Amino acid sequence: MELKNKVVVITGASKGLGKSLANAFTKQGSKLILSARSKKQLKIVANKIKALPFVADVTNEKHVTNLARFAVKKHKRIDIWINNAGIWIPHAPIEELDSKKVHNMIEVNLLGTMYGSKAALIQMKKQGSGTIINILSTSALEGRAGGAPYCASKYGADGFTKSLRLEAEPENIQVFAIYPGGMKTNLFDAKKPSNFDEFMDPDMVAQTILENLQKQNPEKELILKRS
Repeated sequence: MELKNKVVVITGASKGLGKSLANAFTKQGSKLILSARSKKQLKIVANKIKALPFVADVTNEKHVTNLARFAVKKHKRIDIWINNAGIWIPHAPIEELDSKKVHNMIEVNLLGTMYGSKAALIQMKKQGSGTIINILSTSALEGRAGGAPYCASKYGADGFTKSLRLEAEPENIQVFAIYPGGMKTNLFDAKKPSNFDEFMDPDMVAQTILENLQKQNPEKELILKRS
């Protein structure tokens, strides 16, 4: 895929992998609309790379719908939509889970992905093409003691992504699932895992995602693990 002049929407773009993806697409000459909940940090990132910022909470479907409308108003189309926004809670035994935090995480990781995909799909069907990229996790592929809620949110998003792909492909819309295995991002600010220093650089992960997109036959399910 040629990325120059492609209209790209990225959620969770104010830091971490979202910020790295924004920087990587900018270098390819893409037209970017960046979204996040933090207005201040989002503007800093967007201004630096001359992207368009749009403040939105992915757990609010109206916000996400308005994000898609904003992108179309500015650029007439959406070529690539990346559902990157996600949160994590520190590992704990199931009986000690904070239900409120679990509920919020599932809203962001699962419903946020669903709302973003829906908004993108509606526009991409109108234009007859497009690409949706869902940033998941290797936690969507295997259970982890202490990480049941996070795994559940990502397993759900993975099932949704696989189903979305089957619905979208006949419409000439590609759907990619990305499974990073641990990155050095703000996701772990609450409590860094003991092996955090071994985690992957988000800039490297972003570059790998773009390189896959640029292949003649890109992998629809890309698993990225630290070496």
